[in-house]
Amino acid sequence: MTSPDLTPIDLLEDTWAKGVPHEQFARLRREDPVHWHEIPGDREGNGGDTGFFAVTRHEDVVALSRDPELWSVERGSFFVRDQPPEALESLALTLVGMDPPKHSRYRRLVNAAFAPRMIRKLTEDIERRAGILANRVAELSEQGGGGVEFVEELAARLPLQVICEMVGIPAADEDKIFDWSNRMVGFQDPDFRTSEEDGQIAAAEIYGYCDALAAARLKEPRDDVISALVHGEVDGERLSAHEIDMFFVTLCVAGNETTRNLLAGTLLTLAEHPKARAELVAGIDDEALWATATEEFLRWNGSIHNFRRTATRDTELRGVPVGEGQKAVLYYTSANRDEAVFADPDVLDLRRTPNDHLAFGGGGPHYCLGSGLARTEIKSLVRALLRRFPHVELTGEPRRMRSDFINGIKYLPVRFS
Repeated sequence: MTSPDLTPIDLLEDTWAKGVPHEQFARLRREDPVHWHEIPGDREGNGGDTGFFAVTRHEDVVALSRDPELWSVERGSFFVRDQPPEALESLALTLVGMDPPKHSRYRRLVNAAFAPRMIRKLTEDIERRAGILANRVAELSEQGGGGVEFVEELAARLPLQVICEMVGIPAADEDKIFDWSNRMVGFQDPDFRTSEEDGQIAAAEIYGYCDALAAARLKEPRDDVISALVHGEVDGERLSAHEIDMFFVTLCVAGNETTRNLLAGTLLTLAEHPKARAELVAGIDDEALWATATEEFLRWNGSIHNFRRTATRDTELRGVPVGEGQKAVLYYTSANRDEAVFADPDVLDLRRTPNDHLAFGGGGPHYCLGSGLARTEIKSLVRALLRRFPHVELTGEPRRMRSDFINGIKYLPVRFS
């Protein structure tokens, strides 16, 4: 297969802003599931590195995810493009950027806050917050001339409120976290990044905020995640300020950005699939239906397109030689439509079971820490909205993020009735 056939997954194209290239991924799965993909400009800009292997089948994504000894995230980070040494050093201090056993030791510091029993305790509060947001739709619609911009007005609010309270951020500062998150993860999107340096500026601002919050919790600890980080120890030592900063950023950004995108994707799906929406409305109190529907929304709208891994030694994938130091990019978006795993993968089936989607990763040590929290937030907000407003329709064209990493919708105009 030649490179021109695969331009939709080229990092320099605007393809991702137009939609996920599912047809291209289907062809890759059929014809070349471990495809070498050139990165234009890498020969000049990244020390001779010329591209990566695109891994598109479910089976392979799972296998690589569960073999961190061979497929390292720490060695080259989780981004497709190689990072400068100083950025790589910082990324290796994030949970998502660490390899075991270091990853396991650090993850234990915050595991308890995201354990299933804790999410069950939070569920009533999450449902209460979702109900308050749903009750605001009429007011928002009046202000918006009959419609609502779903992403900022609703989808962003619930996960932002919940993660800020868990971490220990005052409600008055939620909008600061929202702004910093957008600018840090939207570096490929001109609507979020206002200059070449703006991503770094946002990072510096959020680090400064974290340092002040950590200093306050050092003196007066509370029952929140930032206190656990400040007073916690790894191998008998307290975390450094930079380690706490990186933890803080990971929790704040991942805790609100990814679920916001899952919520926006779910609502767009319901607007585009009226029969599925009617099925949910008819079964509004059917717990079994909402459980399977939530998993299907996750399969359909996974918030992360891919994660990169780097080979720690010479190996092979499906007979394709991979050299030490070469990159394999795991496409969760493709794996979630793999015909070998999902019957009729391009059909939205709210009662699909089993549903072995990879919206939270392929398993192994990096399985998403907040998976239970995200499930609860999606079900709570969508259910609260449909309970009050059985109909939702688009009032304009949605706009997707220009990002090959984040599967995000940045603008979603809708009308509830």
